[in-house]
Amino acid sequence: MRALVQRVSEASVTVAGERIAAIGPGLLVLLGITHEDDAAIADRVADKVAKLRIFPAADGRMNEPLGARDVLVVSQFTLYGDARKGTRPSYVAAARPAHAEPLYERVADALGAQRGRFGAHMEVALVNDGPVTVLVEL
Repeated sequence: MRALVQRVSEASVTVAGERIAAIGPGLLVLLGITHEDDAAIADRVADKVAKLRIFPAADGRMNEPLGARDVLVVSQFTLYGDARKGTRPSYVAAARPAHAEPLYERVADALGAQRGRFGAHMEVALVNDGPVTVLVEL
C-alpha cells in the first residue's frame, strides 16, 4: 500500500461538476492499493498517517501529528504505475476494484476522513501547505 500524504491548507474533490468533499487544514491522502495488501496493512497505514509528525509545533519545527485536523482520502491506483519500460505506464501492480475498495474504505474510516468517490474521474484541488509531502509505503 502506498499513501502520498500532503499537508494542505485546504483540499476538495469534484465529480461531474459536483463538489463531493472539502477540508480545511489537514491532510490529503492519495491512496494506492496493490494485490498483496490486506486489512492489517490498511490499519498500519492509517495508524502511520495519523501519527506522522509533519505539522508545526509551537517552536515552528515539524513535530505535531494530525490530531483533530481534517483528512481527505482519494483512491489513486496510478501510484502503482510502472513506467520503467517505455512511456506508457503499466498498472498491473494495482489491485482490482473488488479488492481495493474495501481497503480504501477501511483506511478512510480509520482516519475519520472525508473521501473521494472510488473509481470515479475526480478533480482534486489542493493548496499544499509548506509544501510538505511524504510517501508512506508498507
